[in-house]
Amino acid sequence: MPHRLTRNVIIAPLDWGLGHATRCIPIINALKKRGIQVLVAAGGPQKFLLQTEFPTLEFLEIPGYGIRLEGKGKGLVWSLIFRIPRILRSVRKEQAWLKTLCRSRPIDAVISDSRYGFYHSHIHSIFITHQLYIRSGLGDWANRILLKLNHHFINRFSECWVPDFQNADALAGILSHPPRLPEIPVKYCGILSRFKREKTEVITNPLLILISGPEPQRKLFENKILRLVEQYKGHAVLVRGLPGTEEKINLSNQQVYIYNHLASGPLNDLMNRSEFVICSSGYSTLMDLARLKKKAILIPTAGQPEQEYLGAYLHKKKWAFTVSLEDFDLERCIEIFHEETFGFPEFPDDLFLKEKVAEFLDNPLICSPG
Repeated sequence: MPHRLTRNVIIAPLDWGLGHATRCIPIINALKKRGIQVLVAAGGPQKFLLQTEFPTLEFLEIPGYGIRLEGKGKGLVWSLIFRIPRILRSVRKEQAWLKTLCRSRPIDAVISDSRYGFYHSHIHSIFITHQLYIRSGLGDWANRILLKLNHHFINRFSECWVPDFQNADALAGILSHPPRLPEIPVKYCGILSRFKREKTEVITNPLLILISGPEPQRKLFENKILRLVEQYKGHAVLVRGLPGTEEKINLSNQQVYIYNHLASGPLNDLMNRSEFVICSSGYSTLMDLARLKKKAILIPTAGQPEQEYLGAYLHKKKWAFTVSLEDFDLERCIEIFHEETFGFPEFPDDLFLKEKVAEFLDNPLICSPG
């Protein structure tokens, strides 16, 4: 079969918060540098964010899963479980969407960030996740069921990329190092972050607060933070995680600056210049913090067992300080934070993406069915 000179790759992030989209940025950059034509399938805030980063790329609108986290405590977990039928319908819809697309144009490879239905049986399909082991919050019996179901869907892909290191004592702990692996090849690709650490770091901003996550939990987090920063006696910057939103929030505290969203460049610069960060324990955010070696106070999103596990795991390792939103007191947490020593270790730079893109270009078996 003759090969086209231009390879075409389509990439699609899950529409659950912005993290799935932000960790696609280094992948897209690696593909673009080697002359690969990248198509992006996304919608909503994820599409807006990636369009801001890559205005010249072609974007295709794809239906989202539309997951909302409502309720409190274990009610949040059950709320998600009750949505499983809807999620499965979304999986089937995106499967049909991709098949229709591939009949109309040449696609050489598919990259899905946590979209279980975004694969093609005749095209090399890559699934990205740090959750090979999903914690349910309902006990071991539910975790075993979820492990089997999770691997059932992952095994439909050609290979799985895990944004973590092979060492089990790495960033995601048991989430990325389950009791058993999926049947397809699993490749640990190191930290996927859009940011770079400045060699000569100059601290000009004492506190950076990053709001993120799916609604309505993002809004609950923001509301409490806004009440607390009104009384904060220092300088701080708050980024709301709302790309494409023009709504403005006015605080009486003139020492707190608020942005709805910042593109990668300005946010990278701000994070490098900030003394420490307050944010949720979403995994993509943790990869950014680890890449930049930033000191952090983590507030896990309530009802997300993944974030609660990661927060407790990193707190135990003294890599970050963790507190629940319910117990969060800004001044007190800052005081405790400065009394104890928390900080990420030095993680190695990883050449995984560079090597995988080269492998993709050199492998004649990775091609579309025509």
